[in-house]
Amino acid sequence: MDKIHAMQLFIRVAELESFSRAADTLGLPKGSVSRQIQALENHLGCRLLHRTTRRVLLTQDGMVYYERAKDLLSNLDELDSMFQSDPSSVSGRLRVDMPVSVARKIVIPKLPAFLQHYPGIEIELSSSDRLVDVIREGFDCVVRVGSLKDSGLIARPLGKLTVINCASPGYLSRFGYPESLDDLSNHALVHYATSLGVRPQGFEVAKENGTQWVKTGGVLTVNSTETYHAACLAGLGIIQVPRVGVREALHSGELVEILPQYRAEPMPVSLIYPHRRNLSRRVHLFMEWLTGVLQGYVD
Repeated sequence: MDKIHAMQLFIRVAELESFSRAADTLGLPKGSVSRQIQALENHLGCRLLHRTTRRVLLTQDGMVYYERAKDLLSNLDELDSMFQSDPSSVSGRLRVDMPVSVARKIVIPKLPAFLQHYPGIEIELSSSDRLVDVIREGFDCVVRVGSLKDSGLIARPLGKLTVINCASPGYLSRFGYPESLDDLSNHALVHYATSLGVRPQGFEVAKENGTQWVKTGGVLTVNSTETYHAACLAGLGIIQVPRVGVREALHSGELVEILPQYRAEPMPVSLIYPHRRNLSRRVHLFMEWLTGVLQGYVD
């Protein structure tokens, strides 16, 4: 059995959900396609496809094998063209993850130019406040904002984001402008926590000898950066946020910077990936492009 050929047949059948249609597009007898995929299943020791009279569907094992097989075949195609300089010769899928605000405000606006330059690249972009498992979930690279834990992954520091304090004009008209840290006892902070149930320490202030935490009021805790921004816009309290994430709101007057002399520590930005060696050409190209994009926004 030619395993590579069998993988190609399996992917075509899975995508068309039909042995007949797959055989027609490949110019092969239906029986030949069916026999080769059955041989592949026997070789793997599992069933990849549910066969019915109307359609063919992937099993749970088949879904996993389909994703891995697509990546493997993309890498083989890329290997054949690795010495070509033509951007169109770069192909395959990339799976990346980054915070919502980074994706929406920084990366997405510039992504069309990258995809036009490399039309053969397909991107799966995950963006949430959840810390994904880079290895288990099959990510090629991940953008992380904030301090990193020792995970055994490769980390490329990209710089730091300036963090500022913001409130809405409506909030400030109701409660006044705080001018000192002591004033914060009469103000509300919108609290942010990655896991609800854990009470944040309060208002963060960077000091030469460490971090100072100032207790404030505030009855709302959120675990989403989008909700965090929305709560501030709604006048529910003060937030401490990277300046790049609220630049438009500051320019339009929807938010106002307060207490500029009492800022939190800048937030480090890092590009995380699982391997230093054997990076595919498409991953390397995307990471270099992403590094250039992000470094235009960090200090």
